Amino acid sequence: MNKTERQLAITLELQRSNVVRAEDLAAQFETSVRTIYRDIQALSEAGVPIIGAPGQGYSLMEGYFLPPVGFTAQESVALLMGADFVEQKLDGEYVSAAKAARRKIEAVLPEQVRGESERVREAMRLLRVGESVMGRKEKNYLGQVRRAILEHRKLSFTYLKKISASDGKRESRREVDPYGLVFVQGNWMLIAYCDLRQDIRHFRLSRMTELTVSDERFSMLPGFDLSRYRQPDDRNLWILVRVNSDIADKIVETGNYYMEAMETEQDYLLVTFRVRHPEELLPYILGWGGDVEVLEPATLRNRIRKEAEKILKRY
Repeated sequence: MNKTERQLAITLELQRSNVVRAEDLAAQFETSVRTIYRDIQALSEAGVPIIGAPGQGYSLMEGYFLPPVGFTAQESVALLMGADFVEQKLDGEYVSAAKAARRKIEAVLPEQVRGESERVREAMRLLRVGESVMGRKEKNYLGQVRRAILEHRKLSFTYLKKISASDGKRESRREVDPYGLVFVQGNWMLIAYCDLRQDIRHFRLSRMTELTVSDERFSMLPGFDLSRYRQPDDRNLWILVRVNSDIADKIVETGNYYMEAMETEQDYLLVTFRVRHPEELLPYILGWGGDVEVLEPATLRNRIRKEAEKILKRY
């Protein structure tokens, strides 16, 4: 970043924030505090009304607004690809907003920058997913959940659990306080306080049915911060698998979330996985077919044998 770019960025930062310290600006732009002092002086001499408060920092005079600035090709690509993502992955209200934003961005780009950004976007694509991956129901639920989060309204829905309960049932009715939405591994997850479990739980939107938004309001747990929240790691079951080395790439691609270690032994691999329930890894192991063998635990090894016998009977 050259001097001119840095001074423009400093002005934008001052416009965005009420008061900014020189030390914070120096850290943000990876330069010295002395350089920031010189930049502030140069901006003031150029007519930017910067106010300095000893011991507090710098701010812009009230009422001053920097005229619209131009985008580089890289910046325009970032914004336009962001609009593409929003259009594909958010609900209808934001789809319309994304389309409008794209039109506005494209309208203000100089012809040269617009042409360059179009060439870059043609070489970098966000592939559209089919409705079967994120259908109308899930997009509709996304909009309802998003509004419930902003308005602090409770939600109720029927949830299809991945693993059956002790009674064999997978469906359960839940009432929750919605805290936030997270897009992870291609799916929207709701982070919420569950009344049934009396704790924070995660719910995949695609597994929800009969969603309703209540008029009842809720308050978040004290100290909860979605940006700092991390899911507790309760994967306590270890699984050891012997794998034909020819399919090592498939193992890495499909099981990397659960994988803990991979060790090479002559013409095969020993792969260690860590899961919450054996059923989490079961579809992967069956999909890998005869190129894998479960060594531990014995219970999963027996489960694989029974599933293989079922398959054999069908064929």
